[in-house]
Amino acid sequence: MEDVRALALALPEATERPSYGTPGFRVSDTLFARVLDEESIVLKVDFDHREALLRDKPDAFAVTPHYQDYPMVIVRLAHVGRPLLRALLTEAWRRCASPRLLGTKPARQRSAR
Repeated sequence: MEDVRALALALPEATERPSYGTPGFRVSDTLFARVLDEESIVLKVDFDHREALLRDKPDAFAVTPHYQDYPMVIVRLAHVGRPLLRALLTEAWRRCASPRLLGTKPARQRSAR
């Protein structure tokens, strides 16, 4: 679990705060990953990416009925190496980071006519 913590907190402005009684990792005050237990975490992914992960590595990734309607995937840590874990956490962080952190400007709002 220390690998998860170290990788998550190495991301810009990532913070740790309890979420449902376990460590949660946030950026821009949005949860991007959370420890479920000693063997797994849950993190943000888009639905298409989640489907690909579930199809390609069913031993490493899962979705329970609780997460079915959310853009989240469960990662079984024993089945993913550190490079993949880093990539997954980074992508989850990117999904939640503010435009400022991502180095982009937010889209301008069009004025109502």
